[in-house]
Amino acid sequence: MGTTRSENPHEARSKSMYCLETCDLHHRYPNGTPVLDGLALQVPTGSIYGFLGPNGAGKTTTLRLVLGLLEAQRGTITIFGKRLAANRIEVLRDIGSLIESPSVYEHLTARENLAVLQRVHRCPPPRIDEVLNLVGLRDTGSKRAGAFSLGMKQRLGIAAALLHAPALLILDEPTNGLDPGGIVEMRELLARLNRERGTTIVVSSHLLAEVERLATHLCILHRGRTVFQGPLEDLRRTQQPMRSVRIATRDDAAALAIIAAMAPDARIVDGAISLPAMPAEDIARLNRLLVERGIDVHELRPVVDDLESIFMDLVEARAT
Repeated sequence: MGTTRSENPHEARSKSMYCLETCDLHHRYPNGTPVLDGLALQVPTGSIYGFLGPNGAGKTTTLRLVLGLLEAQRGTITIFGKRLAANRIEVLRDIGSLIESPSVYEHLTARENLAVLQRVHRCPPPRIDEVLNLVGLRDTGSKRAGAFSLGMKQRLGIAAALLHAPALLILDEPTNGLDPGGIVEMRELLARLNRERGTTIVVSSHLLAEVERLATHLCILHRGRTVFQGPLEDLRRTQQPMRSVRIATRDDAAALAIIAAMAPDARIVDGAISLPAMPAEDIARLNRLLVERGIDVHELRPVVDDLESIFMDLVEARAT
């Protein structure tokens, strides 16, 4: 008999503000090299939490500790309001994960791979077709997983992680091996799971532009410590000052002559006028001045750093 799930299976789970927390988490390699140094994560329930950091920062080690694949040497891990050390089986039952490369039975088809896990999780058999459809593997038929491309194996690994409708989904480089179209599909799938089912998602990725489009919260890790943690909007507000103003007009040369009185450093760059950052009221005054002089303004916007630039600034600041 399969377990019975409600329409929204996450409602009965922990009402804690944080789905996942770590406190004073430390870890060292067997040779004594420190990996994590007092790491304190707070993953809000219902969030899409981007977990970022350069190679060697400790991201995968953290995820392995959270999943019980490594034993915590010091510190605590709390998931769904329960300590992992004392409630490991119960807690892990509601987590789906894909860490590094997917594990598949290469002599089995996609459906047969999921059928093995369906019996383990005791979820309804129709769920197999549902997740195969979600990840775009519905029509693979009798093709064995050993003949799948890297991207197809990645999709199968994510299907396996989703099979039992987990409350918490932990994905390490989920777009690995996917083509650009597949990356967009994966982003839309994760956003839909979060929006429609309330699934909390922790995603580690080196594709910062994709994380920026998807995440609601971020943690930037460097040398086992958090450099930033919180809502993405907080990062943008505190770390993303206006760098310049870009103005595109019907006649940039004429507009530049008008603007020069207010902004002598203005220049034409890449088909538009670029001028130093200025207060919003001055930008509005420039716009009115150009329109009054008969110059049609096609574009006027502040130029700010993207997540990749902010990430590099934060990491480089800690490295010095």
